[in-house]
Amino acid sequence: MAANAATAAGRYSPTFRPSRVRTRVRPPTPERTKSDPKVGIKAQLLRWTSHTKESDRTVGQPKAREPKARGPYAKTAARRAEIVRAARDSFAQNGFAKASLRDIAERAGITHAGLLHHFASKEELLAQVLAARDAEDWQQGLEQVDGPDRLAPYLAELIRHHQKAPELMRLWIELAAAASRPDHPAHTYFVERYERGRTQFAEGLQGTAARSRLREGISPDSAAALFHAVLNGLQMQWVLDSDLDIVGPVTDFVRLLFDEDLGDG
Repeated sequence: MAANAATAAGRYSPTFRPSRVRTRVRPPTPERTKSDPKVGIKAQLLRWTSHTKESDRTVGQPKAREPKARGPYAKTAARRAEIVRAARDSFAQNGFAKASLRDIAERAGITHAGLLHHFASKEELLAQVLAARDAEDWQQGLEQVDGPDRLAPYLAELIRHHQKAPELMRLWIELAAAASRPDHPAHTYFVERYERGRTQFAEGLQGTAARSRLREGISPDSAAALFHAVLNGLQMQWVLDSDLDIVGPVTDFVRLLFDEDLGDG
């Protein structure tokens, strides 16, 4: 689910070792840095940000064909994707604190040492899981929302999907709050994430048809900021009280943004 194929490039095969060379020097890469656990989070989030340019693509425009990784690189990318899926399931079931790298390795069908070959820490895996979750949501939004009348049904579906994994929702909220500090390693990622989201939402309302349906007095930029505030705020309230209905309020909010009655989810 994550766009990780490019991160496999640059790795050396661990199976080749010249007979007369006692040590093998691995070129430094961000994801192999272990001196500071936070570096892994920053490297993963910033790398995902740099590769996720799909938000710039116009809805309906064909996706550019990318060269497929082959040989050991393809296998490495596939293995990393399996580990990320295993980590997502472990975090969702056990929570971040109780999840262990050994449990994640077992779910992925590899050894503990094999997992550490790809990810240096549990924090690095958490960053990749949450970035992959963001990428999934982003891509689905691009594919499913082609006008204001599709926004409410998509948001209702998205919220119900997130509610199936409340622990991941909680972890995302906690990381986003912690990243509000300028010195946090994920600060830049979240600043750019929200800026990109507001820009895309506002640009989607710039067309004549969509702009004409926006309620009088509300600018596209204001609508974009309100959209993210309402969506994230309601999800945080649901984490505190899982009996709270947040699908209805999200649908009502979309109706408030536009003059015409829109479809339900």
